[in-house]
Parts: sequence; C-alpha cells; structure tokens
Amino acid sequence: MTTVDRVRDPERLEALRSTGLLEVHRVPLLDQVTRMAVRLLHVQAALVTLIAEDRQVILSYTGTGGLPPSRDVPLSQSMCRHLLVDDAPMAVDDARRDERWRDIGAVARGELAAYAGTPLHAPCGQPLGALCVIDGRPRAWDREELETLGSLAVMAEAEISSRSAERARQELQEERTFLSALLDSLDVPVSACDTEGRIIRFNQPMREALQGPETPVHSSHWARAYQLFDADGKHLLQEEELPLVRALRERFTGQEVVVRRPGRPARRYLVNGHPLDSPTGRRLGAVNVGHDITARHRLQVLRDTQHAVTRALADAGSVEQAACGVLGAIAGTLGWACGEYWQVDPGAQRVSRTGSWTRPGRDLSAFTGPDAMTVRSGQGLPGRVVDSGRPVWIRDLSTEPDRLVRDGEAIEAGLRTAVGLPVRSGERVLAVLTFFTDTAEERDDDLLDLLGGVCAHIGRFMERRRAEDLALALTASRRRFDRVVAQLDDLVWSAEIEQNGAARWIYQGGSTTGILGGHVPLGVDAAAFIGERVHPDDRQAFDGLLAGVRAGRPVQAEYRLTGLDGVTRWIWTRAAPRREDGRLLADGISTDVTERHRIAAERERLLTAEREQVRRLRELDRMKDELVALVSHEIRAPVAVIRSYAEMLADLPELTDEPRMFADVIDRRSAHLQHLVDDLLDLARLDAGHTAVDPRPISLTRLVRQAVDEHRAAAAAKHLTVEVALEHHLPVRADPVRLRQVLDNLLSNAVKYTPEHGTVTVTAGCDAAPAPDGPRHGAPGHNGRRSRKHGGGEASPQEAETCRSGTVTVTVADTGIGVPAEEYPCLFDRFFRASTARRAGITGTGLGLAVTKAVVEAHGGTIAAAPGEGGGTVFTVRLPTAGPASRDRLGSTPVRSDQA
Repeated sequence: MTTVDRVRDPERLEALRSTGLLEVHRVPLLDQVTRMAVRLLHVQAALVTLIAEDRQVILSYTGTGGLPPSRDVPLSQSMCRHLLVDDAPMAVDDARRDERWRDIGAVARGELAAYAGTPLHAPCGQPLGALCVIDGRPRAWDREELETLGSLAVMAEAEISSRSAERARQELQEERTFLSALLDSLDVPVSACDTEGRIIRFNQPMREALQGPETPVHSSHWARAYQLFDADGKHLLQEEELPLVRALRERFTGQEVVVRRPGRPARRYLVNGHPLDSPTGRRLGAVNVGHDITARHRLQVLRDTQHAVTRALADAGSVEQAACGVLGAIAGTLGWACGEYWQVDPGAQRVSRTGSWTRPGRDLSAFTGPDAMTVRSGQGLPGRVVDSGRPVWIRDLSTEPDRLVRDGEAIEAGLRTAVGLPVRSGERVLAVLTFFTDTAEERDDDLLDLLGGVCAHIGRFMERRRAEDLALALTASRRRFDRVVAQLDDLVWSAEIEQNGAARWIYQGGSTTGILGGHVPLGVDAAAFIGERVHPDDRQAFDGLLAGVRAGRPVQAEYRLTGLDGVTRWIWTRAAPRREDGRLLADGISTDVTERHRIAAERERLLTAEREQVRRLRELDRMKDELVALVSHEIRAPVAVIRSYAEMLADLPELTDEPRMFADVIDRRSAHLQHLVDDLLDLARLDAGHTAVDPRPISLTRLVRQAVDEHRAAAAAKHLTVEVALEHHLPVRADPVRLRQVLDNLLSNAVKYTPEHGTVTVTAGCDAAPAPDGPRHGAPGHNGRRSRKHGGGEASPQEAETCRSGTVTVTVADTGIGVPAEEYPCLFDRFFRASTARRAGITGTGLGLAVTKAVVEAHGGTIAAAPGEGGGTVFTVRLPTAGPASRDRLGSTPVRSDQA
C-alpha cells in the first residue's frame, strides 16, 4: 500500500497557490477569526496557517501576550502539519507530556502547552492549512470548545473559498476596497495598471509624487504626462522603459526614476514592479512600488562629489589644475554640462575666467570659447556672485534674458540652467564657480547648501596652496637673491636699529672681508664697530648717516674706514630704513669706492696738466696769429709799392718788349702775393672777431651775372662751357662786396679745377623752405669792406619785394677733378687742399674756401659741398632774404680795406 504525502501533494499545492494567500501578508477577515477564537475560547493565541511545501505560513495571528511568531515557520516546528497529514481535527491537552512534540521549540521553551486545531480546506476539498489555538498552560479541551473552533474554521474556509473562481468578482471588489485602503495607508508610492496599460490605481503618496492626471492615460503618454525621466534626469523614459510597462512583462527591482514637476525640485525614486496574476494564473495587470531615495541619493552625490573634489585637489599641482579638476568633479558627478572657474582679482573689481570643463562628447566651444574672459564686478553671472557674495541660480536662461554676458551663445548651445557659487576665504570671495545644465532645473537650496560646503573646502585648499606657493616662491627668491648677492663685491646688509641707537646686523649678503678687511659676525653693533674705525675727517659724514637711519630717512654717505687688516678704504654706504612689526630696520649696501677716488684724483691731476697744455697751445696760436697779421700787414705796403712801380715801368714808351714782359711778370706775381696777404688778413680779423658785413638791399641776380661775365674769359681760355640759370628777381640784404668775394672764389675754383672742354653751371633761385639756422660758431666775420670797384648790385624797390620771407640759393657746379668723399668734411678748413688738386699739380693756398665760409655765415647763411652726379663738385650757398639782424651781433664797426 502506497502512503500519500499530503504536504507535497501537487494537487494540494496547486490549490494552495490558486488562493493567492501565500503572497498576501494580511487578511482582515482571518484576523477577525483569530480574534474571535481568542475571545471565545479564552486562549493565549490563535493562528490561521497555510502549509506550503517547505514551510508553515502564518496568515493571521492574534495573541494576548508575547511576540507574534515569524510569518514563515519551518515544518519541523509546526504542529499544524499533522492536521494536514491526518486531515482531521486535533486537540492536545499538554504537549509537554507527548513525545511527538518534544522537538518543537515553543513546547520546549514553555510557550506552548495546550493545542487545538482543525484543518482548513479549499473549495475542491484539498487541505490547505489549519485554524489553531494555543495556550501556555495545559488544559483539557471540551467538545463545545472544539465545535466552536470548528465553526470558526468554517468561517476561515469561507474566506479562503471566496478566492475561488465562482466568487472571483465579489472577491475582486473586496480586494480593491481593501487594497485601496491598504495602499493609501502606506508611506510609499504605489501604482497599478491593467493588462491594457491603463492606470487603474494611485495611492495617496503616488498622487503627491506625480501630481498628474488620475484619469486613464495610455502608457505611450505616461512619461510626458507625469514627467518621468531616467536615472540621469535628462531624458524622458521610453514606453518600454516605464516601470508599469516593464512590470507587465517581468518582475524587477531597483529601477531609478526621476520625477521632474514644473516649479518643484526633482524627486528620485527606486521602483520595484511585478505582474499581478489571478489564482488561476491569468494576468490581471501590474503593480509598482516606489521608495523615495532623493535624500539618500543627494547624500551619496554629495559624498561622491566630496570624494571627487578631494581627489582632484590631491592630484593638482597648482591652483589652476585644482580648479579644472574641481569643475570636472562637481559637474561630472552631478551630470551638468559644463563648468567654469573665475578668478577674482585682489581688488574684487574684475573677475577673469582661467579654466573650464565640458562634459565629454558635448561640444560647447561656441559658448566657452578658447580665449580668456574678464568681466567687471556685478557684470554677468560671476560678477553678480562677487557683488552679492551669495550663490545665484538662474532656472531658465531662455526666459530670463540678459542675465549672462553670453546668454545668446548659451541658449544657442542648448544650455538652460546656470548656477554660480562663491569660493570664500572668510568674508572675501576668492573665486567663482559657474555651472550650466542642459535642462531647466528648479532651484534646490539643499543642493546649494551642500555645494557651499564643497566650495568652503576648495577655499581652504586655495588658501593653503597659495600659502605653500608663496612660501616656495619666497624660498626660491631668497636662494636666487643670495646667489646674486654672492656675486657682488659689495656688502649687502640688514640691521635692526635699537632704542639705544645700536645698529645690529641681522643679515649679511656676502663676506665682510672686502669692505671691513676681515670677518664680522652677525649681531655686532655695526654703528659702534664702524664708528671706531672711521677716519676723523669723515666722522661728521658717518654720524649724519646714522642720524638719518635712526630718523627713518633714506641716506647715503662716503667715508674712509680703516679695516681689520689695517688698510684704509673709501666706503660708500646707502641705507633705507623701514618699519616692520614695530621694529625699525634698515637695509643697505656698502661699496668699496677706493679705486674710484684714486681714479678721480688721477683724473684731476691729468685735467690740470691738460688745461695747462691747452693754455700754452692757445698762447702759441695767438702768437702765431699775431705774427701772421703783423707780417701780412708789413708785407702789404711793400707789395703795393712794387705793383705801383711795375705799372709805371709798363707805361714807359721807351721800354722794349723784354723789359715790358719782366714788368708784367712782376705785376702778376705781386697781385698774387697781395691776394694771399689779403686772405691772411681776413682770417686774422676773423679769429680776432673784428669782421662784419655792411648789408643793404641788392639784386642777387645782377650780382651773379656780373661775376659770371668777368670769369667767362678765363673759362673760354680752357674751352669751358658756362651755363647760367637765374631767376629774374632775387633780392637779398647783403654786403655786395663780400658777397661778390664769395662768388669770385667759387667761380675761380670751378674754372681752375675743371679740365678743358668741361662745364661750369651756375644757378640761383628762391628756396621755398624756411632758411635753416646756419652754423654761427665759425670764424668771425670780416671787419672791413673791399672797395666797390665792381659797382652795381643794389636792388630796385620792385626787386626787393621778391622772396622776402624765404631763402635764396646759389649753386656753382663743375665737372672737374672733384674731391674724395672722405675729404668733404675738411674742405672748408684753412690751408686744406684736396688730394686730387695736389696730384694734379694745381697750386693754391687753401684759404679761399675758409674765407668764403666765414663770409657766408656772417650773412646768416650756409654753404655746403657735395659730389656732382656726373663728377666734379657742387657748392650750394643759402642766404636769408632778410640778411643779418644787426652789426653789433656780428662785430664792431666795419673797416674799409684801404684802412686795414
């Protein structure tokens, strides 16, 4: 005979599952049954249990004391399973005396003594579980009590039977009522839909979370109707991603959903879902249960952000690197599009962007740009943060224009929300962090508070890093300063000026040996140490130096000092006092200037010797000039007599040809000698400062034409071509005799130094440019005038009106042998003759151009020489039309040539 295992009987287990009671945590009617059993039978506890394949499931428990048992009880600890095996009621007066129950823990602990139970059957007759009562003390069960228990079991079976097919509709209605009350009493959002995807149930927490329509909405519109986003909070859920739609297909746990309702902060939920099936296995719909994890998520985000910021700060090698790392840490953790770091200048008047971060894969180059930006305090988002010192949250840039400097670029790039955070050190704003999102985010004060803590951490890091950088820079600067000072021969020092007047060295750059002749340690009273060794004649200068330092004034002094090595040196000390923490300090440099003093003394000695030599040379030059003037003056009279007698001899009628030729030679040589004597006298007068001109209105055109006509004969003798280009009216105010002397010298030189068949060109005209200031430091003017044997040259009144406000220019150009370029600067020096003239064997004294230059400058004009384009030399004379200002400026009263 085969024994039937009722516990694991497949038909019984199927009937048990079809009731759906294994998934139900509470059945109110069964609770009423257990309460009635406790009240009517006066027992300690009553239970409704189901016997599953591997455990006992307590559906309802009512007890008068103690803790209720756990929902699931192992079958080894269950007395009800015996009811299932025997399928008959059972009563135990004292379980402690029955060997069958000794392994049950409740019996061993004394919690269960008396037990009575009756099986509970499904409508098909299969035993499902039991209704039992227990008592902690032994008792004898009478028949009436067992009948009462049986009646209550019938009530429990009725509740179980209500879940069967024939009463499904009524059960569903009751379940809905029960479920609605149950769901509304929960603290978590719950929603359900039917198999067609129509929402049929929201509990109160879900309605508060979604605030969407409760009327049936098709699943394809749920995401937009209820603003359901995926975990990143950026993208609306697709229909197949919706929790209820997923729950129709499968059971799942832990799907993150973000609800973003306009005007409210976003909320984050962790959703579990599963399908709803009837006891017969028919799909009824699906249910979702959400758990609000916004606070937990925010705390985790804060922790992640803090950890990312800490890592970024730890890995950063500089403040700039730390700024970029912090931007990526905050924006990357929060899922924001980009961030920018703005440095505030010390005066808090300007804010400059020094770093930025953009989410990988997001192109925001049109908004961020490659170049650095600077805004004023109060301008744009960073300027507003600096100005207010508080965070700024702009919800939607598209609806709040002119809030950014780059709002147009931001909107075009798809950015919506902008957040600005101050990074502080105390009350001072060190920097500003700005962040931008792709979606419109409601202001979240809790998030701002959390980020404020992060910014405080960043501010402390920046201050600490800045202090470290300054310390490193100071150390490096000190090393560089010491290296530089070590290369100096000077002594660089710092001293503290004490109240008693002592000046103790606290720093010495370099060795004191070169200045003080030996080593002097720090802490020595420099004022007393040096004061004992200062030369007595320089004591006053040293005391003035100390007094100025003690008074807080920058001072310097030079004094002689006898060093530790016995050597006396000249020391130049410069000192600049300063106040620091209530102390008077002085920084100074002491330099050994002994060599400078030695060189200065030697220079004075050489200068005195040079002055004496110059005086002697001038005396010799004066004596030479006097000798030349004396000799020239004494020679002039005899030469005049010789010329006169030569003329008389030439006029004798009885003189033969040969003596007449001798008389002509004497006359020519005497004329040449007289010309040389005249030039020497002119130069002597120039050097003595007795040369003057007698200016008057004259016609330069007429004077030039006369000079050219007189030199045509000499030019024709050498077959030279003379070209003349003169303006009709060139009035000047000049001495006609002296000016004719200039023209004669230039024309005679042009004819003399031009080979045969050459060309001499003479031009004269007005110069439009103002007359340049000619050199006025040349040889003094001539103190006399030649006889006006050349006559005319005076200008008519009409001619005197022409070129009055300008300058006239006369050029004499030739195609002669020319002058080497390097010799032009010496061309107007006395006794100078060009090397080309010497090589050509052309005689001359070298005085004509020196006299010419002196005469031109006496008229307030200039003369210059330059190479001609086709060879030869071009002389250019420029004369002011107004002439010299006064005779007093040029010299004394003119002396005529016949009075010289």
